[in-house]
Amino acid sequence: MSTLAQEPAAKAPQQPAVGEQAAKGAPPPNPASTPPAGGTGAAHRRGKRRVWLIVATLLVVVAGAGIAWAKHAGIDLRTTLVTAWNRLMGNDVPEGFAVTNGRAEATKVYITTKYQGRIESVLVREGDTIQEGQVLARMDTRTLKAQLRQAEATIQRAKDAKEAALAVVAEREADLGFSKSAADRERRMLSTSSTSRESYEAAHAKWKAGEAALQAAKSQVVEAEAAIDAAIADADRLRVEIDEGILVSPRRGRVQYRLAEPGEVLAPGGRILDAIDLTDVYMLFYLPEDEAGKATIGAEARLIFDALPDVVIPANVYFVAAEAQFTPKTVETHTERQKLAFQVRARIDPALLRKYEPYVKTGLPGVIYVRLDPKAEWPERLHVKIPEPAVQP
Repeated sequence: MSTLAQEPAAKAPQQPAVGEQAAKGAPPPNPASTPPAGGTGAAHRRGKRRVWLIVATLLVVVAGAGIAWAKHAGIDLRTTLVTAWNRLMGNDVPEGFAVTNGRAEATKVYITTKYQGRIESVLVREGDTIQEGQVLARMDTRTLKAQLRQAEATIQRAKDAKEAALAVVAEREADLGFSKSAADRERRMLSTSSTSRESYEAAHAKWKAGEAALQAAKSQVVEAEAAIDAAIADADRLRVEIDEGILVSPRRGRVQYRLAEPGEVLAPGGRILDAIDLTDVYMLFYLPEDEAGKATIGAEARLIFDALPDVVIPANVYFVAAEAQFTPKTVETHTERQKLAFQVRARIDPALLRKYEPYVKTGLPGVIYVRLDPKAEWPERLHVKIPEPAVQP
């Protein structure tokens, strides 16, 4: 027997014997009115039952009130409970959809030098938004400008040489005309024996020498023209190199890192700035083979970032890898059973990105849902939900 049942019996007052009560004139005890041993434990159990009954009654009242409120508010309580249970158990993926984790990425743009040179200035800082065609940095082009002036002087010298060659051509043409006339006259005179053959042959030789001199003068003109073209090409090249020394943004984006500072000398292709293209932001994720095979180009997707759990962003699949690869440790698929998965990318609408540019960041983790069955309906919780931006870009 338990201690609780024994203690009351041990502490119960001694009952007088029946003979003693009769001697004192007291009535004999009624066995039915005598409390049994252990009566206090039974009362304790009855108290516990009453407490549980009260708690159960309160729960029933609260549940009934909740059901009544849900009906009044038009909420499908059964669907809500099932959805909550599925989310708790991790089975909330609708039929015809795939879900996995991913991260936000954007096309990287590196602002680099085309030729070797020293950086003169960098005009932007990390975090700045840059526009297409905006000047970002300048290279020191003083040496190139000096070479350009030299090339321009060479052009002028070649043009002067051409003018001199043209003058020589004109002179040779005049001499050739005179020599030809003299040779013709000597030929006629020879036919009438008015001159000697030696005189005719001398005049004829002078005429042919004049033709050769004219051809040489014309070749000098061609050479001068070629020198002009070469000098112009050299000057154009130097102008291009000078223009390339002014580094402009090829597209709208945001500067991520400054990789070089003014005064540094960079080799051809040296990086000065690391930027991201704000017009091309996408979600990078991986799907197992059975789901990747059903994902079509253009399939609708929904993005939910961990930092914004109440925001549902629309996207479209635009890339599915042709070959499977090992899933990186930073990206987990919905199931861990398959070690190989296909890389998939879903792009966010550029017009939407322009509206929310201050919030665009690469590397943000989140969950992505892809509709594999075009006939499947998006559940209500995955309908597009995008609040108005608090900060205007």
